[in-house]
Amino acid sequence: MAPCRRWAFLFFAALLGLAGGGTAPVWLQIPDGHERMLRLLAGIRARADVENHYIGDAGRKAAEAELAMLPADAPATTRFRLDCLASIHDMRLGNTEEAVSHLLEAYSLLRKVRSQVPKEIAEEAILQLGVAYLRLGETQNCVQHRSSESCILPIRGGGVHADKTGASAAIRYFSALLDENPNHLTARWLLNIAHMSAGSYPAGVAKRFLIPPEGFRSDEEFPRLPDIARDVGLDIVGLAGGAIADDFDGDGFLDIVVSNWDAGGQLRYFRNMGDGTFAERTAEAGLEGLYGGLNIVQADFDNDGDLDILVLRGAWLEGAGRHPKSLLRNDGNGRFRDVTFEAGLAAADFPSQAGAWADFDNDGDLDLYIANEKFPSQLFRNEGNGRFTEIARLAGVTNDRFAKGAAWGDYDNDRYPDLYVSNVEGENRLYHNNRDGTFTDVAPELGVTRPIHSFPVWFWDYNNDGALDLFVASYHPDVRRVAADYLGLPHDGEKACLYEGDGKGRFREVAAARGLTRVSQTMGSNYGDLDNDGFPDFYLGTGYPAYEALMPNLLYRNHGGSRFADVTTAAGVGHLQKGHGVAFADLDNDGDQDLFAKLGGSFAGDGFGSALFENPGFANHSITIKLVGKTSNRWGVGSRIRAEIEEAGKRRSVYKWVSTGSSFGANPLRQEIGLGKAPVIDVLEVWWPATGRTQRLEKVPADQFIEIAEDGRGYRKLPWKRVQFRRH
Repeated sequence: MAPCRRWAFLFFAALLGLAGGGTAPVWLQIPDGHERMLRLLAGIRARADVENHYIGDAGRKAAEAELAMLPADAPATTRFRLDCLASIHDMRLGNTEEAVSHLLEAYSLLRKVRSQVPKEIAEEAILQLGVAYLRLGETQNCVQHRSSESCILPIRGGGVHADKTGASAAIRYFSALLDENPNHLTARWLLNIAHMSAGSYPAGVAKRFLIPPEGFRSDEEFPRLPDIARDVGLDIVGLAGGAIADDFDGDGFLDIVVSNWDAGGQLRYFRNMGDGTFAERTAEAGLEGLYGGLNIVQADFDNDGDLDILVLRGAWLEGAGRHPKSLLRNDGNGRFRDVTFEAGLAAADFPSQAGAWADFDNDGDLDLYIANEKFPSQLFRNEGNGRFTEIARLAGVTNDRFAKGAAWGDYDNDRYPDLYVSNVEGENRLYHNNRDGTFTDVAPELGVTRPIHSFPVWFWDYNNDGALDLFVASYHPDVRRVAADYLGLPHDGEKACLYEGDGKGRFREVAAARGLTRVSQTMGSNYGDLDNDGFPDFYLGTGYPAYEALMPNLLYRNHGGSRFADVTTAAGVGHLQKGHGVAFADLDNDGDQDLFAKLGGSFAGDGFGSALFENPGFANHSITIKLVGKTSNRWGVGSRIRAEIEEAGKRRSVYKWVSTGSSFGANPLRQEIGLGKAPVIDVLEVWWPATGRTQRLEKVPADQFIEIAEDGRGYRKLPWKRVQFRRH
């Protein structure tokens, strides 16, 4: 045997415990798939210090050891470099006071080393000292003593720091940097935020560095949506993660499930108690030991009527992120078991956070696309017996790019769902379903390849013309681009694309024409109808891993499909903490959608609590519809609902396609549809893609929860108990 081949054989033999007559690793010997997964995830958790530089401690230990061994006569440039390096690791881990100490030492050395250090490095050291102090203030005030106004831009009222020590020190160092470089946009942006935190904005900001208050104003008035997460039991502190709002135990109330991408971050289940509060039931749900996952999405993969959960892991970690995905089967009572191995989804694992369900072959069960990062993506065909077969290469949908989002939608109305894949570095793809088990990328031909730096994506009908449109959010991270945007200065930031479909297979890009001109560095997101006018609004969770990435999450209101208005500030939802999984859902069964956002960053020290923004109501009507497929998949995913209504003597239609919404955050699969001022739906139609048939109902009263079964003759009214959120 050739030496290199023998080495490879011995390596893998040792890995599997086979060399020298050994046995396979314990997790390979466990017949139960759930227990097997728990062992695998425990191993990943144990290795995170070395393998995950976002949360691991190995880098800090190495930097501290190198500093400790430094001789007293070491060059000042060496000590400066190591102090800066140690501060980076301390900040990542949340050791903010230690980071400040290292950065103060580096700052004191700057006078000696300035001529030997590149200008941008010196400026970065000063900037990060200000950032560290600002983060210290956030931790002492917003994290440890959070109020409903904490970190909401513009910061005011209860959001102003009680302990101003950190913010005041940050002001000092941002000002020092701006005195040296008045054009440093990141420092200027953060200086204004530090003054807000200290309660000295705008009067305390030097005029030449002020971002005027009018720059933060909304395009129009909008009711304020208070953050009541702490009141109702949903102040879920953690790092970046996904979010699902849906009814997992079948009691008629929507529950919340969140993930935490930390290798030791527990998947958590919060049951809606039906009394205006939520209670954690993670252990009772059988989820203990299921760690990690930047994104989660629900689907009824086995058509038994209960919603199951897919957990996606390994995102952003490249080769070190070959972590297993999890498919969690629901027993109908909100208790889950991991069936990944039994379902045939564990043969190959690649880093991913994007998974999308659809019945691409119209055989009545849901298939699964996993969009992977720098590895071939996977398409799993559902065999209808609890197992899947991977066919991506045969189908022509491997993508082979750095995928961050995926969404299914029948953009050309041929009854077969097509697939859009969003890539963070490179052109996006639109795979047209050829109806024979294969797909063709038509994105270049149809002009839907941008943004080149993109992240979440979704299909929707934003203008209610019956044709699916496509929203693709940009992800070109740098807070200086946000600052330039607010100041009206030129910048190279890429903006989102809104592709308006004609229903015949063509698109035109209309983002600017519809008022979507602000740069946004979007991660989590979703759409819903906050004002129940029948036109979908949307919320963008923004940011990137670095601590200076303090930028508001954004809310856009849809004006009849003609334009969008930024109502972030008026609504009070411009959270500065990093936004990930987002869900629009009627959590209190009062007929309007509330807004849930999983907040928190990527670094171990960047945890934050989730937000629940309560909808105050808009005096409009709505209806909630649960579909029950017979020939089609059980929850009618991919079906189209059309509600024909009359308002002020004018007739119009509201369209809704059944899905969970965005590729990062999951709305309920029961559909919550705004009807404006119409108290009754004159014509209600459901189009089922597996058969192409349309069911028609007439004179359906609004403001109720109904179930429509495929091929049924009417609808069934479901129990509907309205509750009121409890407030402290």
